[in-house]
Amino acid sequence: MPTATMTAAAVDDAGRLSATAAFVREQDTCDLLSRVLPGLGGPELRALADQCRFAHAAVLVFPPDEDALRSELAACGLPADAPARPSVVVRERLAARHRRDLADLDVRILRPEVRGPAGEHRAVEVFALTVPPGSGLSPIAADERRREHEAHLAFDVVRPDPLVLRGLLASFAWQGATADGGGYNLHEDGTVFYFTAPADTKTAYRRVELYASGDHRDVLAEHLGRHDGAANPARQQGEPQPAETLLRLLTGAWTTQALAACAQLRLPEAMDRHTATGTAELARTVGAHPESLATLLRYLAMLGVVRDGPDGFRLTGVGALLDAQAPGSMRPLALMYGGPFYQSFAHLAHTVRSGQPGFEHLYGENHFDHFARDPELAALFDQSMASSAPIFTPLPAHPVLTAAATAPGRPRTVVDIAGGTGELLARILTAHPALRGILLERPQVIAAARTRLAATPAGGRCGFRAGDFADVPPGGDVYVLSRVLHDWDDDRCRSILRHCADAMPGHADLLIVERLLPTDAGASLATAWDLHMMCNTGGRERTAGHYARLLDDCGLTLVGHTPLALGAHTLHARRT
Repeated sequence: MPTATMTAAAVDDAGRLSATAAFVREQDTCDLLSRVLPGLGGPELRALADQCRFAHAAVLVFPPDEDALRSELAACGLPADAPARPSVVVRERLAARHRRDLADLDVRILRPEVRGPAGEHRAVEVFALTVPPGSGLSPIAADERRREHEAHLAFDVVRPDPLVLRGLLASFAWQGATADGGGYNLHEDGTVFYFTAPADTKTAYRRVELYASGDHRDVLAEHLGRHDGAANPARQQGEPQPAETLLRLLTGAWTTQALAACAQLRLPEAMDRHTATGTAELARTVGAHPESLATLLRYLAMLGVVRDGPDGFRLTGVGALLDAQAPGSMRPLALMYGGPFYQSFAHLAHTVRSGQPGFEHLYGENHFDHFARDPELAALFDQSMASSAPIFTPLPAHPVLTAAATAPGRPRTVVDIAGGTGELLARILTAHPALRGILLERPQVIAAARTRLAATPAGGRCGFRAGDFADVPPGGDVYVLSRVLHDWDDDRCRSILRHCADAMPGHADLLIVERLLPTDAGASLATAWDLHMMCNTGGRERTAGHYARLLDDCGLTLVGHTPLALGAHTLHARRT
């Protein structure tokens, strides 16, 4: 504890150090990630937690001298002999923030070790700027103590391969975290990527760091939005040239096919998350050529789908999602994206030239008609839609559904339009036992939907209507259009929305689930899906403003929209 002779500033530093150490000792990685990025959940949270682990929390202190710093560490139960190294990144940030010469700021970094709740090796990252009594640096110390600019949480990247690293950075960005600097520290050969946490983060820390061992200045340049040699002097210090960056991007097709092959071979079913399996044994199990399988496994290890060890390979949380029996399995998506949709993407240039979907150019018909004539492919498509439904887990808690479930009088009805096999409707009805449901779908899908709903607590409260968009049942209380409108052009969307408006009573609500295009050039899954929809269905993703205009054309008003996971939103509309 601080002694009576300590100054108020020293007591403040000691208290901040002690609180930071206690925080680091208590945290679980998965739980902390869910609070830092509240939009994360289910498979995506597990995948992210498998790729990075909570490593430290940071605090900036201002001891009058070296001895005082060591005394403060000891007083907080931290090792006082932790080695100190120069801190390049924080030194540069302080210099820029306070308009001081770098030579005036001798910032050091110490990482006294602590243990997590399960004995994990962690650290309290202590940045120390010596500020003797009466120093001209005192105003900097006072401002930084008040604003806590450098306080942050840090997660270590388990396998800092550039592909994995780019995926992690994109995941943070999709959850609303924004780039907030970073740097390469040559003293310890590590690269840091800073983010400002999303506005709805559930911790007191406003900044988050991803730390990757090694020199990743090419990825850092992308993170900082630098794209040319003049803006990025690091390139002049040996950073990979544009040709290397382009080559990495060009291998994206290999990644898609590697994941699809993993699913086709049923590798995840033959592996375990905790026990390694040798290549020879895996080859016998899945019927593969051992040397070729070893090459695929090495690539999958680079992607973080499996882990390579002395005894063989084991699954990661990401790879487990390709197991057909796993909760929230995404195997059908891998087979779709590595199969029909992959083949149609070879005709993307034709789509851009002509405006005709590449799928229609390849198969001679739109993808709904094509799937309808191939029951096996249609079933795979419906399974792929159901496998991605967990990203919409928060939807049943939407205020519109809660209000309908608690309304007095007769039971309220939710009408799910083109709801596939009923994955989303089952979640809504299970969450709200007072609600009833109607699923409108194509005749060939209804049988699978009946089976799916019958296996849930909602089965006895759901009816089924075979038909098209013109057959939207009237008299419902809440209507749901989930991932439907993005399949179509604007004219067809207006037709669908008019059918909804005609069926809706005056009190009814319409919930539309779609990814929203960003209004700036920020990274977004919706931007990628916009390209996918253009090439494969002739549809598109849209901004909230675009949807508002379509709704207005059909006698409906956009009331508002709320975020879901992975760039999706729930748009709430009512009759005008």
